[in-house]
Amino acid sequence: MGEERVIDGRGLMPPEPMELTLTALDTLPDGEELLLLLFCEPHPLYGILRQNGYTHRSQSRPDGTFEIHIKKA
Repeated sequence: MGEERVIDGRGLMPPEPMELTLTALDTLPDGEELLLLLFCEPHPLYGILRQNGYTHRSQSRPDGTFEIHIKKA
């Protein structure tokens, strides 16, 4: 497993976190994972990920942060 890239979108206004995520995925090497941190679950992003061949798993932290782990399917 490669290293993990992190996008902290918790202080950003939409659609910036989604734009940053999609840009980062364009250059994500096979086997590496992207970690997106948000204060809400990005349901529209999940559909885009599925359409483009990515899988994701999300978990919530006690502080309300959602961790979304994204990698190529």
